Amino acid sequence: MGATDAFPEGAAQVGATPGQPGGLMDVLGVAAVMLDADGRITLWSPQAEQLFGWSAQEALGRPAAQLLVGPDDFDLVLSLFSEVMAGGESWAGVFPVQHKDGSTRLVEFRNMRLLDERGESYALGIATDQAVLRRVERDLALSVRLVAQAPIGLAVLDTALRFVMVNPALERINELPADRHIGRAVQDALSFLDTDSIVASMRRVLDTGTPLLDQFTVGRTASDPHADRAWSVSYYRLEDAHGRVLGLATSVVDVTEQHRAATEAARARRRLAVIADASATVGTTLDVDQTAHELADVIVPELADLAAVDVLDAVLDGRRPTSLSRGGPARFRALAVAAAYSTEAVRAADPTGQIASYEADRLITRCVTEARPVRIPHVGPDDLEHIAADPQGAALLGKAGTHSYLAVPLIARGEVLGALSLYRVRNPEPFDEDDAVLAVELAARAAVCIDNARSYQSERRTALTLQRHLMNHRPPQPTAMEIAYRYQPAQAASEVGGDWFDAIPVTGDKTALVVGDVMGSGINAAATMGQLRTTTRALADLDLDPAEVLRHLDHIAGGLDPAFATCLYAVYDPHRALCRIAVAGHLPPIVVRPDRPPELLDLPTGAPLGVGGVPFEQTTVPLRDGDLLVLYTDGLIETRDQAIDTRLDSLLELLTEPEQDLEQLCDRLLRALRDEHDHDDVALLIARVRAHEG
Repeated sequence: MGATDAFPEGAAQVGATPGQPGGLMDVLGVAAVMLDADGRITLWSPQAEQLFGWSAQEALGRPAAQLLVGPDDFDLVLSLFSEVMAGGESWAGVFPVQHKDGSTRLVEFRNMRLLDERGESYALGIATDQAVLRRVERDLALSVRLVAQAPIGLAVLDTALRFVMVNPALERINELPADRHIGRAVQDALSFLDTDSIVASMRRVLDTGTPLLDQFTVGRTASDPHADRAWSVSYYRLEDAHGRVLGLATSVVDVTEQHRAATEAARARRRLAVIADASATVGTTLDVDQTAHELADVIVPELADLAAVDVLDAVLDGRRPTSLSRGGPARFRALAVAAAYSTEAVRAADPTGQIASYEADRLITRCVTEARPVRIPHVGPDDLEHIAADPQGAALLGKAGTHSYLAVPLIARGEVLGALSLYRVRNPEPFDEDDAVLAVELAARAAVCIDNARSYQSERRTALTLQRHLMNHRPPQPTAMEIAYRYQPAQAASEVGGDWFDAIPVTGDKTALVVGDVMGSGINAAATMGQLRTTTRALADLDLDPAEVLRHLDHIAGGLDPAFATCLYAVYDPHRALCRIAVAGHLPPIVVRPDRPPELLDLPTGAPLGVGGVPFEQTTVPLRDGDLLVLYTDGLIETRDQAIDTRLDSLLELLTEPEQDLEQLCDRLLRALRDEHDHDDVALLIARVRAHEG
């Protein structure tokens, strides 16, 4: 038989089928004794033998008072017996009974008169040991009060998993009164939860008898379907004293607060991880576009399903965005868009590189003009019109399921540079204040990087403009030499401006060849370079020896900022086929002669220009028809991962079979030795000696 017999659900089931007995009567050990009108024992149950110690053969036919009562209580027992037999009233009470072993026990009696078909009277006595009864009563009372007053939710279910009992705590937890539980299956009573997994766990416990303890469950109640609640649930099978399965008991503890605290702690850890990730990955280059993409990528998908970075157009034009005013439009340039997955919402964002003007009623315009976050936790149709650029974009956002929006300004050094726009589509949670705080933190970090990149790019443009202006003329082709040259600025935004080269006609068909490198970078380096280059051209007109030219340049450099530069100054005389060379801390030139290996000239190095007071030496090198003289700055050969000697060997190897076309040779050397991410300028000047006539 099932547990429905132990836990009947109503009167309709009573008597429907014979049921197995419960175990309570066995625990009490209820004894039955029947006496005739004379007080003699006529019936004696086995439980009576267990309770009183006398067997049926010893008890039947004997006066009950003599067998079971001590002398002191004999008269009282006879009086009570007479009252029951005469008046027909039952009597109940506790009476001391004499056990066969001589001991006295308190026994609780229920006595009543019985009549048979002939009108004969009998007395029926039902008895149980008072100590056992009191223990059962105490345990029952304790269990009832414990269940009723326990702060833990408790329930008993039958084997069909229908509620038989729930305590008040479980009524509060499930937010359902007892009558909405009792007699109902789990699926019906708790339809607002994931009952499939709950029922599967209960069935497993019923089948195996192995308890399931502290099962963590998260769900939402019918009265508050928008907030998660958490419970710790245990299941254990109920059995009677004979091992018969009665049903299932469950205990439920509401751990919502602990769950929320743990969730918030985990959320805080994730946010710290995002900030750490942003610190490591945002601003890795001095490139505005790259920085914007890095910001969008670190935010998706942890903080948003879709992120867009837009910068005020004035910022990228090098102008300070101080003209923003409330009530006016704002022009943005889209720099980056990132999405956690493929979604039509991406099409609502401006394509990268596009410039768009947003009126004052747009939320992104409010964000930058008021310099504060704009958060729409629950986006409605009207909100979409103020988020998207146009009605088509609003429709795309609505179709994708955008339900929450957050825009935070990009502020660096007190100036608004643009805005970061965040959208939630699949993430069901609305943006809250904590999300806004995190977004502001990330935007602030990225804004500083964007502002640095903007400043450096502006300086780079200025330095390049100055560099081109100072070197805007093509060196003339000398009579006795064929020259080719290249200048490449550094790829880093701030490292532009220090290198220069020149070829200068000198009296007597001579040619001065110059290559130099100002120590430092940026606008100041370009300006110093320009002054040294101009001075060098002026000194070349005086037809001074190379060492004397360097001495004058050293004196001039001492008053410049930056003050130091390396330089190589050479003068080729075609009439004597000699080249005089002086070096001021610069890398030595290479001579490439037909049918001979390239030679790295061993020259006195000298001190850089600007040191002051150090004499310079000059060396005379013969040059014949077809010989190449290769001058270069350190940007051509220096790298961060290879020794300079190794790089010089590579340069010599490349010059072993030089191109006949010097322009092609310049390109080949740059392709082989330069990297697109090199952090230094490079100047390259190659001169080939031509036979001089005259």
